[in-house]
Amino acid sequence: MPALAAARPAVSARTKESVYELTQDKGYRFERDGWIYVHLEGAPHDIGYQHGYLLAAEISDAFQTFRLEATHNSGRDWDFFRRAAHEMLWPKIDPEYQAELQGIADGLQANKGKLDLDDIVALNAFQELPEYYLPWLNAKTQASELRGAAGDELHGHCSAFVATGSWTKDHQIVMAHSNWTSYMDGERWNIMFDIVPQAGNRILMDGFPGVIASDDDFGVNSGGMMITETTMGYFHGWDPNGKAEFVRARKAMQYANSIDDFVKIMNDGNNGGYANDWLLGDRKTGEIARFEQGLKHTNVWRTKDGYFSGANFPSDPDVIKDETTYDPNDKASGPNARKIRWDQLLNGNKGNLDTTLAKVFLADHFDTFTKKEGANRRTLCGHGDASDAVPGKKPFDPFGSVSGKVMDGKMAQAMDFVARAGHPCGVKFDSAKFLNDHPEYSWQSPVLRDMEGGPWSEFRSGQHIAQPAQ
Repeated sequence: MPALAAARPAVSARTKESVYELTQDKGYRFERDGWIYVHLEGAPHDIGYQHGYLLAAEISDAFQTFRLEATHNSGRDWDFFRRAAHEMLWPKIDPEYQAELQGIADGLQANKGKLDLDDIVALNAFQELPEYYLPWLNAKTQASELRGAAGDELHGHCSAFVATGSWTKDHQIVMAHSNWTSYMDGERWNIMFDIVPQAGNRILMDGFPGVIASDDDFGVNSGGMMITETTMGYFHGWDPNGKAEFVRARKAMQYANSIDDFVKIMNDGNNGGYANDWLLGDRKTGEIARFEQGLKHTNVWRTKDGYFSGANFPSDPDVIKDETTYDPNDKASGPNARKIRWDQLLNGNKGNLDTTLAKVFLADHFDTFTKKEGANRRTLCGHGDASDAVPGKKPFDPFGSVSGKVMDGKMAQAMDFVARAGHPCGVKFDSAKFLNDHPEYSWQSPVLRDMEGGPWSEFRSGQHIAQPAQ
């Protein structure tokens, strides 16, 4: 598949946008406000090929970052992750997504990339292999002395809420989410995917280069589903015979037309990987749900008048007892502190919740444990690098909120949402200053970059560079 245009424009700052689109077959990309917007369209292999070709540089860069992070934190070499991807994950991937993953590898190699299919599959499992499979394997083989065996430290991604009915200003669904991850990953987690597949629904979602699912899981589909999640903290469990979470999450984003559809797809082949509390909305009915998916237990709460929040805390007593080490009474923990803050903000603004307030909430720096303003890993806008105050977490860890996204039912109907790259509060992370102040993180220096706080920017399906989102 030849490229129709190959000149990639330079971008001088996060507030600037590229002047030209880079195209490949029906796919194209442009850059705006710290995001790379990528349109993908066609059969599964075509979508993958466009993805791999258009994002070849970004995929290669993201791969090097993940490889460094995974091998450093786990004590395993890269061949370990390749074997797990090839032998355990690949045989259970749906043919549609096998074709798409092969397409990514083919498109990448056509544009000077060096990665092969096993690298791409392992990259797609960058959440579940090191953070779920490996702790399970270490416990199973009594190799817990290896780094990375303690899963509690790793499961703390994202803050979010969804509300509807009398709680929102216009009585329509409002959804908001901030992605939490390491800054070295988060600065690269800036792809806006607009996907028009041959089958299923059209998708608009944010995502990571080379990955077929959003992975922080904020998106909307043309079937009316509004989808996000937060990782279930303190979780342990893995089924090597199950289907990769990234496959199930992409399939649910693409094929679900209702809350019931979403739950059914996610439960089919559940392997326990990347165990989440999903926050869902059906704009067609105004109903929202919290779907908590453990490996042994799952539960769904639903309402047309209320809210659900997520901050890495499980809710089902059976999940808490059988599948986590979570302590709901520990108010010093990040998940509990953020849960309390969500309740304060959402209850305190009942009847007025809208996208404007949602953006304010995502930027919030109030610590409910200390009862003081000051960003850290207990605040909704997380800044792990700013404090050593949270028990059980590595001090001054460059980990926290790396983007914010907000939409309501009207926006979902139009297939668009607003997003901010970097901390939702807009504060810049200065990597050189951080590494100078904290040399214990010097192992990250080859890949750690500044993380600018971009502006809130609106994106929609089918958007082009010359078209403002409206």
